[in-house]
Amino acid sequence: MSQPLVIIAGGGIGGLATALTLHQIGVDCLVVESSAEMRPLGVGINLQPNAVRELGDLGITEPMLDEVGVPAREWALVGLNGRDIYSEPRGRLAGYHWPQYAVHRGRFHMLLFAEVVKRLGPGAVRLGARVTSYRRESDGTVTALIEQAGTVTEQRASLLIGADGIHSAVRAQMHPEQPPIHWGGALMWRGTTLAKPIRSGASFVGLGTHRHRVVFYPISHPDPATGLAEINWIAEVTVDAAEGWTQRGWFREVGLDDVLPHFTGWTWDWLDVPAMIQGASGAYENPMIDRDPVPTWVDGPVALLGDAAHAMYPTGSNGASQAVIDARVLGAHMLRHGVTPAALADYDSALCGPVSQLILRNRGAGPFGLLNLVDERCGGTFDDIDAVVPAAERTAFMAGYKAAAGFAIDQLNAAPPTIAAGARVS
Repeated sequence: MSQPLVIIAGGGIGGLATALTLHQIGVDCLVVESSAEMRPLGVGINLQPNAVRELGDLGITEPMLDEVGVPAREWALVGLNGRDIYSEPRGRLAGYHWPQYAVHRGRFHMLLFAEVVKRLGPGAVRLGARVTSYRRESDGTVTALIEQAGTVTEQRASLLIGADGIHSAVRAQMHPEQPPIHWGGALMWRGTTLAKPIRSGASFVGLGTHRHRVVFYPISHPDPATGLAEINWIAEVTVDAAEGWTQRGWFREVGLDDVLPHFTGWTWDWLDVPAMIQGASGAYENPMIDRDPVPTWVDGPVALLGDAAHAMYPTGSNGASQAVIDARVLGAHMLRHGVTPAALADYDSALCGPVSQLILRNRGAGPFGLLNLVDERCGGTFDDIDAVVPAAERTAFMAGYKAAAGFAIDQLNAAPPTIAAGARVS
């Protein structure tokens, strides 16, 4: 591919979903990825029904997703006394036309990568290279400066999509005065443990308070012989963030002894949190971070996408889902306007404002805000949850979040496809 129409900076979930979307609508592209080798990194993430719908329209089928995860059946919040605060069915059990999937992030990423290579060819992804900056040209095109093996080359394109993550070089150039990465004090440890799934067998459970909790859910189907599934868990505490993040780097492997003291005594007849943590082979520590919203994701022929546009707290379990939605909305506007800055401007108008509000909503605990209410009203321990937060209030709270995140049931089920089958850029 000597002259790609679109250069995509970053080969993560958002970048690869964009590549698949552009290929679907007949637009040539090149993905520039800094990793020298694609590997299945990370632990569990959730794909909400709105994203699963878009993946299906891309040919990423449910049997394919079953290879990297499991359909979620329930979402539940539980207080420190082990009693339910709120629970609801998820996916098709809730009335959606599509399931919600809990997947292993790395295996899902590798699935998308394999599909890009299969459909676009191995030359569509340039590994070991990164877009360091860009230059807008007088004719409305853009030149990307690409560094690889110590050498910087220039690549002209119609558009540049910055899908290069929370540390995005494209965003840094577009918004040079942006504040640093924001950390509010939440510290997370992540791991996976082989164990028997509880409750529905595919339940997402948040347990504790808004400042001290554990979240866990299966990301694989149970083994038929043992009944064990891979359980993804996130243990979280909130600490004093006045001095900012002082560790070197944002992500590091730690011993389980760093995690266990924070959850001593977290045992009930239906769950043993210390045992779940001890069953992991290791844990990874990282602060819960995001970036302040920016007023626009677009600079002429350049647009931001995924975490480069809207890195957000994972409290809503929709960061990866939003990256998929970004790619599809971008493709829909290219169908209307061609491979032009006008398509990027409409993409920006459609998503930047609402998703910026979602960033702030997630910073305020997202759907876990119910834990805040319980903590404020009774200290996290209760006999009758209805006397603390009435059922109607709990339901309204969750409905408000779903609407803000773009997966309210009625609206999603009634919406036409983002990209019609067979649609191509003329």
